[in-house]
Amino acid sequence: MRKKSPPERRMATETEENSGRPEVIVDFAFHCGVFHIVVENIGTAPAYRVSVKFSRKFHGLGGRQEMSGLRLFRRIEFLAPHKKIEILLDTSGAYFQRREPTRLIAIISFRDVRRRSYEQRIVHDLSIYKDVSYLLKPGWDQLARRSGTSVGGGHTQNGTSQICPY
Repeated sequence: MRKKSPPERRMATETEENSGRPEVIVDFAFHCGVFHIVVENIGTAPAYRVSVKFSRKFHGLGGRQEMSGLRLFRRIEFLAPHKKIEILLDTSGAYFQRREPTRLIAIISFRDVRRRSYEQRIVHDLSIYKDVSYLLKPGWDQLARRSGTSVGGGHTQNGTSQICPY
C-alpha cells in the first residue's frame, strides 16, 4: 500500500508550481507629473501571446494618439520573466485637462510555455494623481511645447510642492 505525502509536502509542490508561472500586469506609472504605461511580466516564467484590452479608449501624447489601440497591446508574442515595457502616455496636466478617462480597467490575457491561458483584470484610478505635487525640471516646459503637450501644475491646490528626484 502506498502512503500519501504529508500535507506540507503537497502544499509546497503547489506553491512551487504557481511560483514558476508568468504573471503579466499593466500599471500606470507617475513620475514627476508624467504618466507612463507599463506592461511587465512580474512572474518567474516567460509569457506568450500577451494582449491587453482596456475598458475605455484613452488618448495620450497631447491627445494625438489613441493609446488603448496601440499594436503593443494587441499582441506581444514573448515577454521574458521580469521584463518591463514602459511607454510615455502624457503629462498629467495635459491628460486631466482633456478630461480623459481616469478609471480604466486593463484586461490582460497571456499563456505559459504549456499553452495554459491566464486572464486578469486590474482596475486603475488615475484621479488619485490629480492632487499630487511635484516640481518641474528646468526645460520640461520647452520639451512639452515641442511635443504638443502641456506640462501642467507642479503643485497642488493646497500649495505644497515636492522636488522630483530625477
